[in-house]
Amino acid sequence: MIIVHYTGMPTAQGALDRLCDPDAQVSAHYLIEKDGTLWQLVDEEKRAWHAGVSYWEGQRDINSLSIGIELENGGHEIGYEPFPDAQVQALMDLCRDIQARHDIAPDNVIGHEHIAPDRKMDPGPTFPWQTLADAGIATWPIKDLARKQDQSDT
Repeated sequence: MIIVHYTGMPTAQGALDRLCDPDAQVSAHYLIEKDGTLWQLVDEEKRAWHAGVSYWEGQRDINSLSIGIELENGGHEIGYEPFPDAQVQALMDLCRDIQARHDIAPDNVIGHEHIAPDRKMDPGPTFPWQTLADAGIATWPIKDLARKQDQSDT
């Protein structure tokens, strides 16, 4: 699985600092800045701590089963804004590479909001899922969310 997040922080540098701080107990495999700059923070073969309490298609240990990608964006609490074209293009290029290496189907490219809907809203309502779907990277809309997400078990 590929899980897309937003940082929920005012700057990319602040997000980098937090994602690289062992005391924060949060990490992601990648961070993409607004201008498309890509940072690899955790090797894809290693577990990153990005999903938290989550559930998808019968799986609960999403951190062990997924690659987490953070997008620089202040988020709903700090200042949710559109995702710039350069950032979306970098995300699509990265997703294609990851999907080719790990045989990840488009229906397993999802947002944090899909694996933890009671806790998270990212990447949010203006994230360009349709653009990713048109490129064959993701599917949209995500079908039968209730079957995939058993909220009573999270």
